[in-house]
Amino acid sequence: MSKDPRLDATWDEVRAWRKAQRARLVEQRAGCSQEDRKTWNDRITAHLTGAFDIPCEAVVGFCWPYKGEFDARFAVRHWRERGAVAALPEVVNNKAPLRFSKWWPGAPMRAGVYDIPVPDGTEVLVPDVAVVPMNAFDERGYRLGYGGGFFDRTLAACERRLIAIGVSYEVLRVQTIYPQPHDIPMDFVVTEAGVYAAGSSRLEQTNHEESRLRFSRLLSARRLPRAAYPDNGYSSPACYAAEFPGYWGEDIEKKPDS
Repeated sequence: MSKDPRLDATWDEVRAWRKAQRARLVEQRAGCSQEDRKTWNDRITAHLTGAFDIPCEAVVGFCWPYKGEFDARFAVRHWRERGAVAALPEVVNNKAPLRFSKWWPGAPMRAGVYDIPVPDGTEVLVPDVAVVPMNAFDERGYRLGYGGGFFDRTLAACERRLIAIGVSYEVLRVQTIYPQPHDIPMDFVVTEAGVYAAGSSRLEQTNHEESRLRFSRLLSARRLPRAAYPDNGYSSPACYAAEFPGYWGEDIEKKPDS
């Protein structure tokens, strides 16, 4: 079998390939029926709430659903009812910190980048756990996002790395995204088919009990939630948005095609 030439490609070549794949996969997701997406969303919600016991006072970051992504609000409601705190991300501008702000049903909201709702004037928080939407994911748990590199850089910049739970649909699984040195895999991947431990040579499907145990061990190893181990959540200036422009796309000043 011949070697895949992308394994020796330059970063510009890989980026061009990812851009093409991203457009194809976002379109594929949008083409899934509402009935299928509802069924998948319900299953993913059940896996999230069954496999991850979010501690009281832990901050859970999540993204408002966009272009047919998984809707994390139902899982977040479950965790909030048990004492967790929810937060949504906001791109302030390409030279200012990217921040997460506290959210709850009925919180004051306004339109952010791409008209995605963001909290308006609520408390700024640092997530302990993030439910991360993925346009695609590969067999090692690497994520294909919208091209801005936000989550990879945030994971690398935080003094205590948050636990990243990638969420997507099985139809968006690919063999590899050709990860580069700056790419960081998710800790877990959740689809309608189940929960996978990520970050090793291959995704490992686990049951809810095993996932809860792995999650608990990660919380302890990373000294999370931060409310239980108070100190500065970020390591100096690396968490500034100038370091990771375009969380929602390549150019945060340009609204994407609808």
